[in-house]
Amino acid sequence: MTTALIGGTGLAALEGASRPAADSVETPYGPASAMPLAFESLPDAVFLNRHGDGHTLLPHEINYRANLWLLRELGVEAILAVLTVGSIAVRLKDGDFALPRQIVDYTWGREHTFSVGASLLHADFSEPFDPAFRRKVGAAFQRTGERFHDGGVYGCTQGPRFESAAEIDRMDRDGCTVVGMTAMPEAALARELELPYAGVCMVVNPAAGRGQAVIEVADMRAVVAGMRPRLLSVLREFLAGASAG
Repeated sequence: MTTALIGGTGLAALEGASRPAADSVETPYGPASAMPLAFESLPDAVFLNRHGDGHTLLPHEINYRANLWLLRELGVEAILAVLTVGSIAVRLKDGDFALPRQIVDYTWGREHTFSVGASLLHADFSEPFDPAFRRKVGAAFQRTGERFHDGGVYGCTQGPRFESAAEIDRMDRDGCTVVGMTAMPEAALARELELPYAGVCMVVNPAAGRGQAVIEVADMRAVVAGMRPRLLSVLREFLAGASAG
């Protein structure tokens, strides 16, 4: 099974992913964020940075449709997304990993569907993160001995600003356990293309009103840097297992 890793703030590049997997980033929906890269040692995997080279695309500027379309055209059969998040639930601490089961979408104005006009499509989105694919990702965590939180709800906000404390309180009442800005419409578009989708959340800060300090991007990046070796260990284990299977 060919798997695509989609990275961003938490995973802007991946060691060994250096060979272009496509001739162009152009799609019927405009240009994708960046050139997907293939691995010399893992022929059944590709990597795409959703924020583009140099992290130039903000969450609401990402061409999610082009990204997903291009990956499907490359023969990708499943997508594992790395998602940097803030914690809403008290049990989630900086440096934790989580594999959410559900999504609440708070975004607006994003091109969120391939369904237009006569091509009307009502995709079943009851389980945004594919259960079987999630279990395979969880198994990779277990094989490496890396602790993770199994379950939870990802609340996707518009960005690029962080949320107010009152907005986080509302999301908490809605059942959200983590907050991020990029899983939607990425997950929904994957579902429309019938691509199993799972997300690895990197918890890098308490959400607004949940911590004592002002949220600073520099602090978040420091947490990401500390988590990166652990994440890469899990991803290598997962990709090796996916290639072998």
